[in-house]
Amino acid sequence: MAFDGLFTKSMTNELQQLVSGRISKIHQPNSQEIVFHIRAGGKNHRLLISIHPSYSRIQLTNETIENPSEPPMFCMLLRKHLEGGFVSSVTQLGMDRVIILRIEGKNEIGDDMVRELHVEIMGRHSNVILVDPSRTLILDSLKHLSPSVNSYRTILPGQPHIVPPAQDKKDPFNITEDELLTILNEEDIAKSILQQIAGFSPLHANELAYRIANDKEKPFTVFTTFLNEFSQKNQVNSYFENGNKTFFSSIQLQHLEGEGSQFNTLGELLDKVYFARADRDRVKQQAGDLERWLQNEIDKLKLKMKKLSKEKAQAEKLETFQLYGELLMAHLYQLEKGQTEAQIVNYYDEDGATVTIPLNPRKTPVENAQAFYTRYNKAKTALIKTQQQMDKTKDDIDYLEMLQQQVMQASPNDIEEIREELAEQGWMKARILKKKKKIVKPTPEAFVSSTGLPISVGKNNKQNDYVTFKLSNKSHLWFHTKDIPGSHVVIHDVEPDEASILEAANLAAYYSKARESSSVPVDYTEIRHVKKPNGSKPGFVIYFEQKTVFVTPSEDMVRKLRK
Repeated sequence: MAFDGLFTKSMTNELQQLVSGRISKIHQPNSQEIVFHIRAGGKNHRLLISIHPSYSRIQLTNETIENPSEPPMFCMLLRKHLEGGFVSSVTQLGMDRVIILRIEGKNEIGDDMVRELHVEIMGRHSNVILVDPSRTLILDSLKHLSPSVNSYRTILPGQPHIVPPAQDKKDPFNITEDELLTILNEEDIAKSILQQIAGFSPLHANELAYRIANDKEKPFTVFTTFLNEFSQKNQVNSYFENGNKTFFSSIQLQHLEGEGSQFNTLGELLDKVYFARADRDRVKQQAGDLERWLQNEIDKLKLKMKKLSKEKAQAEKLETFQLYGELLMAHLYQLEKGQTEAQIVNYYDEDGATVTIPLNPRKTPVENAQAFYTRYNKAKTALIKTQQQMDKTKDDIDYLEMLQQQVMQASPNDIEEIREELAEQGWMKARILKKKKKIVKPTPEAFVSSTGLPISVGKNNKQNDYVTFKLSNKSHLWFHTKDIPGSHVVIHDVEPDEASILEAANLAAYYSKARESSSVPVDYTEIRHVKKPNGSKPGFVIYFEQKTVFVTPSEDMVRKLRK
């Protein structure tokens, strides 16, 4: 990845469209992300800032991030100082990965006020700092650093603001031709560029070294052309995937094999690179304990199933007990008390084979026969009860595995609904909230087909039941993956077209356990043919008169259809 100084320069250029824009809303979805809603140039923009150790970035995004019911303290402070203000400038600090948003507004008594938001994109050292530039004073920051943690600069409210220490490297935009030739006069050109010129990551150092190697006659011209690409408005944003590695840049990467993907804006590029992983990480923060609990319960139930299988195998010997009892009663005249076993001809066997029957010497032959009949009756009862327990255990495993799949694809709000469902079903205790939570309707995911038809997707069992039995008409088409745990999907139209049917089937496959598979079977039928058995678990239905279509889940299609 390459969110280095050069990429930061390109991002600063893209964010210039926010200048003169008004900050209308500020949200903080979690402890590591802030979202600004800015009206600029006649458009609404969503500016995302993240200080996540692995996904740190600043970008314009088209994605939506769900917010907590109560804003954190830092969000409240930003609202106090920045909401209603205008972005007067967006600048980069030298060639560092620091972008400064200068915001002008009014204070509580109506006087002019200027604030600066310093966004430092530095991996695990990333931070967002609100500064009063008139006093060079820190008002607050997303991450606090005491003197014991950082001796160079203290990041605490009320402390003087000190910018990150400058690197002892040359500014690429002020470097002379002689200085460049000296840097290039090394055996490993890419390493020399990385060590001596500011703003370069290994990716961009390798790219520049590759270009210079292909045009050795004019290295300085290649260098200046390379730098100018980061300042162009119509950039070619590149994205490459190589195994588990991802490479991206605001310029065309010539040294990597393959065509790669291209995006119109850096915001779209970073949404592709980060959003799915960052969204999953948000859910993990809130659902880590729930995932562990579900896995532990599933493991317990699977162990129980093994024990029940052994008990069933033992109980299935009931026919042997019945046979022993009958043979003993038929040969009482040959037996007497005190015997430890009896050799008796099995008259049920065509060959007349002899059966050895173990006996209790303290019991009479009749008592031994009665003991086998008693064991037969107990085994018969045990077999019925064991099978019932095995059926229930299997249903519980299927149910929890379905919830496990839903957690894997859930949003933070979906997680809370899953917790509530588990509490209502008696699986876990309900969480005690500080404030009584209002009863709200489930909010399934909303999509629109390419031909304009509304589609609803339930992402947990509460949403599934709501979509299928409350939100829809009996003539609407209902979709679900065939014999695979997944979401209920409904097209809200009486006569949907073929394209919408395929798109809804694609959504059903994407929001199922078969998301990573190809040619996934998806059943669909009218909702009038979907029934919920009495006493069944949430989300469980039976259906008939269905048709089946095979689709391959596509994340790009899901993005296009999202409302």
